[in-house]
Amino acid sequence: RIPPSLKISAMSDPQHPPCSDPKPNQGGSDVQKQQNTTESAETSEDRYAGLTPEQIKKKKKRERQKAKKREAKARAALEAKQGGGENEAVAGTDIANASDSKAAPEKKKRKRKKKKKGGTETKEPEIIMRIIGKEYKTQGEAKRQTHPPSIPLPEMFPKGKYPIGEIMEHPGDFNTFRVTSEEKRAADKMQESMYNEIREAAEAHRQTRRYAQQFIRPGMKMIDIVQKIEACSEKLIRKDGLKRSWGFPTGCSINHVAAHYTPNYGDETVLKEKDVVKLDFGTQINGHIIDCAFTIAFDPMFDKLLEAVQDATNTGIKEAGIDVRLCDIGERIQEVMESYEVTIDGKTYQVKSISNLNGHSIGSYQIHAGKSVPIVKGRDATKMEEGEMYAIETFGSTGKGYVHEDMACSHYMKNFDAPFRSLRSRKSKQLLSHIDKNFGTLAFCRRWLEDQGQKGYLMALKELCDADIVRKYPPLCDKPGCYTAQFEHTILLRPTCKEVVSRGNDY
Repeated sequence: RIPPSLKISAMSDPQHPPCSDPKPNQGGSDVQKQQNTTESAETSEDRYAGLTPEQIKKKKKRERQKAKKREAKARAALEAKQGGGENEAVAGTDIANASDSKAAPEKKKRKRKKKKKGGTETKEPEIIMRIIGKEYKTQGEAKRQTHPPSIPLPEMFPKGKYPIGEIMEHPGDFNTFRVTSEEKRAADKMQESMYNEIREAAEAHRQTRRYAQQFIRPGMKMIDIVQKIEACSEKLIRKDGLKRSWGFPTGCSINHVAAHYTPNYGDETVLKEKDVVKLDFGTQINGHIIDCAFTIAFDPMFDKLLEAVQDATNTGIKEAGIDVRLCDIGERIQEVMESYEVTIDGKTYQVKSISNLNGHSIGSYQIHAGKSVPIVKGRDATKMEEGEMYAIETFGSTGKGYVHEDMACSHYMKNFDAPFRSLRSRKSKQLLSHIDKNFGTLAFCRRWLEDQGQKGYLMALKELCDADIVRKYPPLCDKPGCYTAQFEHTILLRPTCKEVVSRGNDY
């Protein structure tokens, strides 16, 4: 047989006309084909005996692939053998065609990339922050999330089981029995449905912050950043009144502002390349709040500041547990935090714990449930208890290590134990009714009130604050010119272990 490329070369040369009578060869090949088909029909039953239709289909597919490979090898060998003699016989004008035909089998076919399941395949943008690690697919995840997130969590986890956080043992020899105790295991299983709701809220937080870590860039307005984050978390949490919603407004405190800053409408603050931003936002399902925060810095000179605070937070998580004194946790946090130094613009600073900021216990629809987890030594000796949830958060500063209230207020929250007060203004009564319906005892901000159609509410809001029905939480600031950082995780003190429910691959 003459390869197709050589046939073309021969036909184009009048001195070497093609073979005019191919019938004898074709006749012989037909007989051989009939023999092969009869033999294959006889042996097919033996080869596929005992196999299911699906297994037979797979086996036939493998056989076809092997046959194609053998045919390709045979063709390449034939052309390599005949190529030398045939090319010499062909005229000089056909040498290029013959050489092209000889090189053709060496080209490899490009494999088409398969699209990933779970929506359109999109390339994630480059991450330029100082904190972010590589993303891995979560165990139990049926679909990979798109960018920006568009797949609801129930579609990603069709079995309804959400990823378990980082599991750690409770510290102390007095807690070792909890690992093997049948009584504690039974108590743990009774709360499984509640744990799953907490994990769902944590998964929504993880995916939202992953999206935030990808789109935030210097030059963006802070109000645009927080609105994109809130829109994403609202979609993933599947907002439904007070059953499913934000846990509190998205904080984006910059540089010397440590906490409780989110832009009001009209605030045109722009993120700069040398800013240090604390992103603190929450999600909640049926009152189970996930409170989790991280710090963004684009300039590598702030790496040590971020490393110090992250290390201090992880130390607090490690030291926390059932029957552990809160003051002991604070002492260890301060020891780790203040062992770091950071050099900024040629000047070296010790990283200080901000002494009047703390972690806190979390209750149902109550972000601050009464207990505080200090980040300095010498504080409350109250012990942690079984079944409690805590936000372990630490703040490091290059300034005084002490914050005060400053700037325009944006955060508000109804007092959990609000006393009954008779309100004079009709507008105040209407606003209180709106807060009860949409936020309950969860924190809110002025932007959210305006998004929901509230107008001319500032005097009514002031009256509610004066009556101690609603409390305001202004931004908390260290001295101007310094830098602060924050890291935070939510932990659950289960009867058998400690679960860091908000832990992710980023921090």
